[in-house]
Amino acid sequence: MTLLSLGLVRAIIGGLLGAGAGLAITTGIRVASGMQPAYSPAPATAVGALLGLVGFLLGAGAFNSWLRWVRGQDAYAPPPPGGLTTWARYFCFDTNHKVIGVQYMVTSLAFMFFAGPLGILDRIELTSPGPTIMDPATYNSVISTHGIIMIAVMLIGISGMMNYLLPLMIGARDMAFPRLNALSFWVVPPAGFLLVLSLFVGGHDTGWTGYPPLSARAALGMQFMLLGIYIAGFSSILGGINFITTIIKMRAPGMGFFRMPIFAWGALATAFLQLTFTQFIGMAFLMVALERLLGLGFFVPEKGGNVILYQHLFWFYSHPAVYVFVLPGLAVISEIVPVFSRKPLFGYPLVALSGPGIALGGAFVWGHHMFAAGMEEWLRVPFMFTTLVVAVPTGVKVFSWLATMWLGRLRLQTPFLFVLTAIVVFLIGGLTGVVQGIVPVDLHLTDTYWIVGHFHSTIFGGFVFPLMAAIYYWFPKVTGRLLHEGLGKAHWAMMSLGFFLLYMPMFYLGIHGLRRRVFDYLPGLGYEPWNIVSAGGGLLIALSLLVFVANILITARWGAPATANPWRARTLEWQVSSPPPEENFATLPQVVGYPYGYGVPGSVHAIVAEGGGEGGSREHR
Repeated sequence: MTLLSLGLVRAIIGGLLGAGAGLAITTGIRVASGMQPAYSPAPATAVGALLGLVGFLLGAGAFNSWLRWVRGQDAYAPPPPGGLTTWARYFCFDTNHKVIGVQYMVTSLAFMFFAGPLGILDRIELTSPGPTIMDPATYNSVISTHGIIMIAVMLIGISGMMNYLLPLMIGARDMAFPRLNALSFWVVPPAGFLLVLSLFVGGHDTGWTGYPPLSARAALGMQFMLLGIYIAGFSSILGGINFITTIIKMRAPGMGFFRMPIFAWGALATAFLQLTFTQFIGMAFLMVALERLLGLGFFVPEKGGNVILYQHLFWFYSHPAVYVFVLPGLAVISEIVPVFSRKPLFGYPLVALSGPGIALGGAFVWGHHMFAAGMEEWLRVPFMFTTLVVAVPTGVKVFSWLATMWLGRLRLQTPFLFVLTAIVVFLIGGLTGVVQGIVPVDLHLTDTYWIVGHFHSTIFGGFVFPLMAAIYYWFPKVTGRLLHEGLGKAHWAMMSLGFFLLYMPMFYLGIHGLRRRVFDYLPGLGYEPWNIVSAGGGLLIALSLLVFVANILITARWGAPATANPWRARTLEWQVSSPPPEENFATLPQVVGYPYGYGVPGSVHAIVAEGGGEGGSREHR
């Protein structure tokens, strides 16, 4: 096998050729038109990025089926030799949902290991007044790049979990549109590359929000960021279409909506948010890009524009985007808590409906980000009300988790430990968010480090810790090996302590007036010791992630083999072998009951054909 047989290698070559063609075409048009200078970085890189994306997808093989059909051939190419275990499949345009799920997850972790250290550099910079390790312009670019790439990391990680698990959990053999599913992934690497490259072509000093007029005047790196997020948005929209169709049309026989696992409910709510709201941030970023490239005035008052319009468009997506991250994470908690408590999930119907309830309520709260931005004052009270109300379906989930654990036979293994931390941290994020929903309090706390502490508590509790729990929980299903329990607990302890050291001081700093996204502060205000503690927490989280990577590498080489169902779980993905077969189920399972009937005599979730796994029709106590 040669390197050119790998889709990724061909994609990189195609992307470079496409980008070069874009640069050449743009420069040629300027020369032919007599425009000066002949080479202009802004239009050249914009056209180069778009043609580079086309070349990347062509090289990867994204359009091979269509091209075969155009030539009158069978659109379905033969499957790659060697089966699912062939490592080369993970570097090619493969349509199997399990391969795509792994591709998403590995890509997410790769970008996280780039963006995470940028946040630590920012914390180190603030350990003392005055310049510490960087100048103000660099600080602004580093913190902006950290924020926007970590947002992308979460979107990619969510798609990875949903891709791998959803068809298995609902008894389907694959996603509804496999080739569209693969295309959804292969637009991600070039988008991520543009986001990373933005730091090295001038950066952008606007924060991750990209508010104009700063974003319309920022360096070339701003344009790379706008294009990167715009391209990544296609992945979310296409993925949303696929997930919705898969859940509605491809559930196993007998699986009504109220026999679905909670993760499927969370995925359904998430997919509707992706499909409905992603175009708004794409539109906002495109309008800024057109201002930069063509001199349009969407947000320029002198040209009839309105800068507040950008904030409405941006937050109309970006607050529901928080639930895009959080809903699958909360669903992971709902999956793991019954397994490690050996009790039925308390209030299953309300927990199932709380996901769509959060999604629906979250669509009407974007204005609370704009209480201090010049929005009409009469809108503040309605948005304050909706902000407080959306906490109700979230509280349903927390109450269900606590009630499920009450008097259960708790098994304190690594996935459950991460879940316990996630619940505590998410509660901190939720309670501090309710406070911010009150207009006078929000006006005082806006743009302070209180906001940073609240946001990261919500994201760590609602996504990061659940993601780690999910990896430890489903890793044996993906690989057939169990991660090392001792290293897993060390990872959990270090990451949990690191989180509290990193983010809890921010609530104190925010109340006492330290502004976020600032390079410096006056000495003698008592900020230094808390910033030092915060930086130490960030370094501890980084060290915990190194333990995590070591655990994966050690397990890959020497890990203990896993049975098909090491946790004695009841949902369908655990009723097939580990790793799962190519098409998941030889015969589609017959779903006959509730998925969380732990300890309930005679309770059966599904009947799986013999050889499909360990006891889909047995009672798991």
